[in-house]
Amino acid sequence: MTEFVAHETVENSLEWSTLIEQLRGWFTENGVQAPPRQVLTIPAPQQAASNDAGSLLIMPAWLPGKNIGVKVVTFCPWNAENGQSTINAGYMLFDGATGQLSSVLDGDALTVRRTAATSALAADYLVRKDASRHLIVGTGQLAVAVGLAHANVRPMSKISVWGRRPEKAEGITQQLAQAGLNAEVAEDLQVACENADIVSTVTASKEPLVKGTWLRPGSHLDLIGAFRADMRESDDQSMRQAEIFVDGRDSALLSGDLFQPLESGIIQKKDIKADLHELCAGEHPGRRYDGAYTVFKSAGLSLEDLAAAVQAQSDLEENKGRD
Repeated sequence: MTEFVAHETVENSLEWSTLIEQLRGWFTENGVQAPPRQVLTIPAPQQAASNDAGSLLIMPAWLPGKNIGVKVVTFCPWNAENGQSTINAGYMLFDGATGQLSSVLDGDALTVRRTAATSALAADYLVRKDASRHLIVGTGQLAVAVGLAHANVRPMSKISVWGRRPEKAEGITQQLAQAGLNAEVAEDLQVACENADIVSTVTASKEPLVKGTWLRPGSHLDLIGAFRADMRESDDQSMRQAEIFVDGRDSALLSGDLFQPLESGIIQKKDIKADLHELCAGEHPGRRYDGAYTVFKSAGLSLEDLAAAVQAQSDLEENKGRD
């Protein structure tokens, strides 16, 4: 019988430092096949207050002879009206030699952990060594995880959280404080950006939230949300002034933070300095000097899901062996 791995179990099996190193290794693994994700449009239900369409994302990846995995993700923006999660996912892991289904994992926990860990992995190459002030823009599923993952790479003296609803931001800071981190609510987004070394955005915004003129020299802008071409978390100046890095070029170029300024001629494809494979393989040094503005655009790769799923299954099998 195929095993279902529940949310809490997935979380517990994906410890931050181990997952970050797992991803670092997989980004230099030449045998991984990870086709571009397929994004299908899902109309909003008639009862929804908004007509904003949703998305169905299909993300396969495989390491020949070893592992095959596929994640299916739903993005339902109308869920926010009822306080429900806008993103839900499931992950199927197959034996790469026989094609037999090995396990089905909670995709929400898998996505949150691998996304935050990928962001932290990029920060290891792109953030100043003395960076200590982290701003998180957004209060959804990823907010807490991003704070925890980044703190695993760089000790943070202060984490600020900004959201359109201050009470939700307060809830995020409380969870971060319970993990031993110094966290506070940011009341003014501009002021918070001006004082941050790292700005991580985790929203589905369709309008820029972060302005380049708000960012201090030497800061790192970590764009995690806004995965579609009609979404955007940063303005043109943020891109114009920065050295730009991505998790993967094909998927990142389809996200609004890159797609829109490319379409308008603000930036060109050659302005993308490197992807995570090139950073992890040492083909690009990452941050070149302390005063540089850096941007990392994460659009999500199926390679990341497969790496995390394999780690989760390995951890579970190891624990069973101990039992």
